[in-house]
Amino acid sequence: IDSMSVDGGASSNDFLMQFQCDIMDVVLHRPDSTEITAAGAAYLAGLAVGFWQDMDEVRSLKAQDMQFEPNMDSQRREGLLAGWRHWVELTRTSKDG
Repeated sequence: IDSMSVDGGASSNDFLMQFQCDIMDVVLHRPDSTEITAAGAAYLAGLAVGFWQDMDEVRSLKAQDMQFEPNMDSQRREGLLAGWRHWVELTRTSKDG
């Protein structure tokens, strides 16, 4: 995967989006409207009643707010992921939880 599109409430958090972008080492694209689910329903309704001609017209409405580019070096990324895997494994093998 070279890039991903994000939406939803959490996508409005620039720090979170940059961190996810860095950890996954992919470009993230955030639309100008982070509540794209509601927009999708409106687009489908508009197509159904002929407000828009086709999906190409709907696609032309898509506006990007921000693009996040990975900027974390691979050594740091691997270190963070190794730590995350370690803690996940500890929670899976914990006899107390």
